[in-house]
Order: sequence, then C-alpha cells, then structure tokens
Amino acid sequence: MTSERLSGREGGRSLKQRVKTAKKKTVSQTRWLERQLNDPYVARAKREGYRSRAAFKIIELNEKFKLFRPGGRILDLGAAPGGWAQIAAKAVQSETGKGRVIGIDLLEIEPIPGVEFTVMDFLADDAPEKLKEMLGGDADVVMSDMAANTTGHKKTDHLKIVALAELAAHFAREVLAPRGAFLAKVLQGGTEGELLADLKRDFTQVKHYKPAASRADSAELYVVATGYRGTRGS
Repeated sequence: MTSERLSGREGGRSLKQRVKTAKKKTVSQTRWLERQLNDPYVARAKREGYRSRAAFKIIELNEKFKLFRPGGRILDLGAAPGGWAQIAAKAVQSETGKGRVIGIDLLEIEPIPGVEFTVMDFLADDAPEKLKEMLGGDADVVMSDMAANTTGHKKTDHLKIVALAELAAHFAREVLAPRGAFLAKVLQGGTEGELLADLKRDFTQVKHYKPAASRADSAELYVVATGYRGTRGS
C-alpha cells in the first residue's frame, strides 16, 4: 500500500508550493513548513483521515513484518499525535473490543476510537505494571516513533535518538509477551548496530527497515525485533 511512490501531484494540480519567510518564523521553521506543504504523504494523510503522515510508515512496517493481528495488545510509546495508534487500532480491531491499544505520551492526545491515551512517562518505576494492567496482560507489540529534540549536530542527534531507542527496548522487555515484537525509530550513524546486537540476544529476528514514507533525505531507520524469547529482566 505505502510502497507506491507518490507523484507529488493531486487532482491535476501540483502540490509544489512556497512559504514566504515571515518576521516571526526562523529559517528552519520556514523550511519545515515548505517541506510539509510539498510532501505528498502529508496531503494523503489529510485526504484519508489519518492523524499524521507517520501512519503510512506503520502501515508499511505492518505489511512487511506482520506485527498486528485481531485481538492483539499494542503499546505505543510517545504516541502523539496518534498516527501509529490509529493504524494499530484498526488492525487489532480494538474499536469492537477484540484487541487493546494503549498510547502514552508526556502530552495529552486528542481521542481516537479504539485507543486509550494516557499521560505517562514510560521511564517511571511503576509504568510497566500500570500499562500491563491497562492492556489486560503482556503486550504483543511495543512500538516507538519517539525522537529526542534535535540540536542540529548530526552525531549528537544520532546518539540521543539511539539512547532513547535503547531505553524503549529495555522497557519493552518488561512488558512483552513471549514471541512479541518491538520496533523503534533510530538514525543511521553506526551506534545503532550496538542496539541491534543487544536485541538479537532476546529476539529471534532483528532487522533494519526504511519505509517509503520516510523522507529520502532523512537518516531515519526503524529497527524491528520479532519473536521475543521471554527473557525478561536480562
């Protein structure tokens, strides 16, 4: 579905637009706005009723790795604005009561049918037990599209996002059911290899994958670990 390359045109009219630099906008803010206006996945997300363009990333990741199934229990870390949870809810059929999708963030999130959002820090000591109680058991999938605030220094930003993924992976081991899956965003840069090696000790398969919806000029990758061996606390 998302592997198709979008043309950047909609209804015969080019999406190519320019954003004039306003007095109150920085250059980086202006470039971000221009990129958003020119991004076909942003337009498609609005057209198809998705919370964010990130929805297309998780759709493709699910198609590739078969992460979600009806009745599954899904935990979304750093869930705002809810694009991943929205797709997971449809896949596990939580709106009809077959599965459960819990999304947590430090920010409040507008409701989505079939998703329970809560303001929570996954690093809190009591977070694992609270979230398993909310899910009604261990999670089948723990997913994270979290990204640390950027500094503009590539090496520093890479280290920060990999460190965040490592924390999410440690947390996942506390809540995942045997044969469960973990996926998280990382950046290319070398040290993500250490994360993969660590995950391979506890999961039967660990892969890197870049969805089509990830921008071509982005160093963004997703690490996908499946087949959790249930070695909790290791």
